[in-house]
Amino acid sequence: MLITDRVRHFNVHYDLPVRKIAIRNQKSRWGSCSKKGNLNFNYKLALMPAEIRDYIIVHEICHLKEFNHGRGFWNLVNETVPTYKEMRKKLREIHKIDLT
Repeated sequence: MLITDRVRHFNVHYDLPVRKIAIRNQKSRWGSCSKKGNLNFNYKLALMPAEIRDYIIVHEICHLKEFNHGRGFWNLVNETVPTYKEMRKKLREIHKIDLT
């Protein structure tokens, strides 16, 4: 499965414990992370450009270590997605078009 494979790919770098990966029809989120180590992703990620999909996947993996959006979190994201600021901007544009 595409998303699961990409989680595994990026987690080789981070080596963080992932308990479960779920693909869901989320109404207002592209992804989420629980404190138990579960990662949830919107099924519509499969339709996203690869670079944005990868950014979202990395974003959620990094929440396994930093459960916030502080400097440490963004430094982690930057390790594998140095263009994350550009990806966030593109994602906001896509989000305006359609998440529902």
